[in-house]
Amino acid sequence: MISLFGKKEGSLLDRLKQSVSKTRTELAARVEQLLTGNRPVDPEVLKQLESALLGADIGVRTTKEVLAALREQVNEHKIADAAGLKDALKQQIMNILAVPSASPDGQTVSAPRVIFVVGVNGTGKTTTIGKLANRLKKEGASVVLCAADTFRAAAIEQLEVWARRASVEIVKQKSGADPAAVVFDGLTAAKAHSADVVIVDTAGRLHTKSNLMAELEKMKRTAAKVVPGAPHDVLLVLDATTGQNGLNQAREFWSHAGVTGIVLTKLDGTAKGGIVVAIARELNLPIRFVGTGEQVDDLVPFDAQTYVNSLFD
Repeated sequence: MISLFGKKEGSLLDRLKQSVSKTRTELAARVEQLLTGNRPVDPEVLKQLESALLGADIGVRTTKEVLAALREQVNEHKIADAAGLKDALKQQIMNILAVPSASPDGQTVSAPRVIFVVGVNGTGKTTTIGKLANRLKKEGASVVLCAADTFRAAAIEQLEVWARRASVEIVKQKSGADPAAVVFDGLTAAKAHSADVVIVDTAGRLHTKSNLMAELEKMKRTAAKVVPGAPHDVLLVLDATTGQNGLNQAREFWSHAGVTGIVLTKLDGTAKGGIVVAIARELNLPIRFVGTGEQVDDLVPFDAQTYVNSLFD
């Protein structure tokens, strides 16, 4: 079956490295000053390291947990100097990012595989859907887009543009139509044509709007009636530049929408890319993809090792 994770070719990993370059400049420069050579690890070093991590938007809770683990290793004499502390810090962040996938990659699911894409307006949700459709098409999947964001003006037209760019089918109704009815039509058509994947665009709902969350739950119930087990993935699109506010959004969607993974957009535009670590730690959700630009190919699978190495090396 088609793997949503995609392949991690060298060129894609290079693009992931480039996307975290601003965060690297912000964080690595400070860490490098602190954690070089044979400098002894004392309370002042740990205090400055804490400030550097908070500055990268790793978050108070996650930073405190990371520092507590490092202090324990220092006290047990497992870390001898600043260079050892840097290695231990990288390992701590790697451990946090090693979140197991909550989606059925590698498992047999009823065809078509149904992916809901959720998130607030302005995060790049529609753009992400187009890029994901393009990626899956290149992997050999037949893809159908379902224009279930009938709430926002021009949302359907924007999705049509991306469907043309990715050369995939789209199922739509008129603006203001019942989103659950659009989901029903989209999944029914996809089954009739033996499509591999259906990607459902949902209204860019504010996570505080309970009526829109209820609408999303209705769409999920409709999907499950047409395709058993659907939706198989619920991807939350977050704008990396929103920092900790993005984490608050993620919490709400996680509790209401059953999010299985995160797509992080605009990571190349922020020096606070540590939000990746905060999301993984606090929500136990994997980062699935990172948006690296505006073109149809600018969506790369997230790779924890590359991300961590890019931050510090």
